[in-house]
Amino acid sequence: MHRPLADEIRPKTLDEVVGQRHLIAKGAVLRRLIESGTSANMVFYGPSGTGKTTVANIIAKSTSKTLYRLNATTASLQDVKDIIADMDTLMAPGGILLYLDEIQYFNKKQQQSLLEFMENGKLTLIASTTENPYFYVYNALLSRSTVFEFKPVSAEDMCPAVERGLMIQKERSSLPLEWESGVPMQIAQACGGDVRKAINAVELLCQAAQPCDGKLVLTSEDASQLAQRSAMRYDRDGDSHYDILSALQKSIRGSDPDAAVHYLGRLLEAGDLLSPCRRLLVIAAEDVGLAYPQAIVITKACVDAAVQLGLPEARLPLAEAAVLLATAPKSNSAHDAINAAMTDLKKGKTGDIPRQLQNVHADTTGFDNRQNYLYPHAYPNHWVEQQYLPDALKGVCYYEYGDNKTEQAARTYWERIKGK
Repeated sequence: MHRPLADEIRPKTLDEVVGQRHLIAKGAVLRRLIESGTSANMVFYGPSGTGKTTVANIIAKSTSKTLYRLNATTASLQDVKDIIADMDTLMAPGGILLYLDEIQYFNKKQQQSLLEFMENGKLTLIASTTENPYFYVYNALLSRSTVFEFKPVSAEDMCPAVERGLMIQKERSSLPLEWESGVPMQIAQACGGDVRKAINAVELLCQAAQPCDGKLVLTSEDASQLAQRSAMRYDRDGDSHYDILSALQKSIRGSDPDAAVHYLGRLLEAGDLLSPCRRLLVIAAEDVGLAYPQAIVITKACVDAAVQLGLPEARLPLAEAAVLLATAPKSNSAHDAINAAMTDLKKGKTGDIPRQLQNVHADTTGFDNRQNYLYPHAYPNHWVEQQYLPDALKGVCYYEYGDNKTEQAARTYWERIKGK
């Protein structure tokens, strides 16, 4: 039976693991725990293909416990009960090490079924997840575990693994196998930090190679086609989606147009049009705000054009909006003002609406309760002093003028009108 290259090349020791130097380099905490033969419960968090399963296998080989594997996407509560039933039997005389992949798919009851045995040490859990464990793993289980974050593997770290895979394929091949000089790095760069994806790309590239002059030659063009779009780590409902949107907003807030179009491009390349449209409108109001009030008008026009055009042309008006917002002056004064007002509301600070601001229908009730509203347009400069906030909030200041030209001009104007 054919053995997949990704399985054949899987590291057997920590020194062979690609990347994750912050966890398994000499002297790193996880490596010291593994080498000490620890039975600590762990949660491995990170993208696919970054070595979580590989490191779990290495830990399993260094312990006397019986290894069981479950994938939470297909496992049931009965599977957990069957494993627990093997405790203290000849099937697992030294205890059980359970490797639970994709733990985020286990519900609360399934996760809770493990707690008692984790507590008494009969079961050691190594769980892996591609989603933030603090959102998807229940607190009781997290409190008994240590979380280790696995990061995407850099192209430089991955390239030796790709070259090793190519050499294995060369030994397997019935014809002489060669590749253009840039192919290994091209594959490593195109696979978004996913070692498994890179090794699978190597295997597919070799399978698709056509004989020429009695040998097989792997070309950069073929490598590009096999690896296209594979560098995109994106899940519309997952962490990656929100990470990219967050990076887009923070790049624009930080006035970096280059980073802004990069993250916008990642969203659009993944086929997501609506999310960047919504986020750009938020940025126009939250981060540019009153420093350039026309920004939201222009952004709305760009968003409308993008929706009408659809992809791929939608990238043009959205890029225009992203660059405009990144290079515009910034103010979050309106954002801070509404947040401060709503904070008081949540604390119950409201009070009755001043009589002069109430609807005029109250003047027809027959009571001597006239409104006495002062109509600003009837006064010089369209302003007259009167109380607008409820008595309970009289004198409260929510809005502070920003230090940009537009808001400072407004401040100067109103201070002159109000005689302050």
